Amino acid sequence: MRKILQLLLLVLIVTSCISNKRITYLQNLPDNEPIELDEFIPYAEVDYEYILQPFDIVEISFASSDEELTKAFSFQNSGSGNNGGMGAGGGGGGQGSDPLYFRGYSIDQEGNVEVPMLGKINIAGLTEEDAKNKVQNEINTFFKEEVYVRLRIAGIRYTTLGEFNSVGVKIIYKNRATIFDALANSGETSILGKKNKLFIIRQYDGGTKIHQINLNDRSILASPFYFIQPNDILYMEPMNIRQIGTADNLTASLALFAGLLASTLLIINLVTGN
Repeated sequence: MRKILQLLLLVLIVTSCISNKRITYLQNLPDNEPIELDEFIPYAEVDYEYILQPFDIVEISFASSDEELTKAFSFQNSGSGNNGGMGAGGGGGGQGSDPLYFRGYSIDQEGNVEVPMLGKINIAGLTEEDAKNKVQNEINTFFKEEVYVRLRIAGIRYTTLGEFNSVGVKIIYKNRATIFDALANSGETSILGKKNKLFIIRQYDGGTKIHQINLNDRSILASPFYFIQPNDILYMEPMNIRQIGTADNLTASLALFAGLLASTLLIINLVTGN
């Protein structure tokens, strides 16, 4: 019986160990060769330009030598002098802590934004540059004076689920962000996350696709999914060892098992007299 319990303890310890290969980023997995630190890895040849979608929030601001003209396009009591200028702040947080949710322009279900004086302008399905030009053309039909338009996405919003240390809706106030920016902004993944199985649920015009990427493999740097896009959902599966305990209490769980086995062995020794 003692040998059986010792064997069970050994099996528990071995199966509870997590190999470094499962938690180390950017390995050279295909060839198992040493990583060349100075190796140049080009980005994937994909068109990164984001296409605006319904329910996106955009910042539209106006500039002119005549301040009275720009006031005509501002919502009253909006808390901003130029109707939705980019507020200060870093990543993280949901709508409740995001000033642009209240001050920016939300694209409705039909793909329109409603601008004072100009009315509804359909910009869904366009890039930022094309949407800016469309709003600029609308401005030019109203005023002969020069009024300049700036339009951009109000940060990159994405959602983390699963084995992240911080889950929920996150925001990165940048025009472009990598998958590692998103990980850092979400407090990293837990030690029990399957880094070779990170799923990206991405919105496309008319539907959704699920993509799987491997964070252990450095080829992710050349992947078309190296850069996240607005409205991405990141889901990381847990390892099977998750059934024993969470990432926070796994060590305590193993210590408890070891203590129980040690106590059992002690009792057996006392009873048998060995």
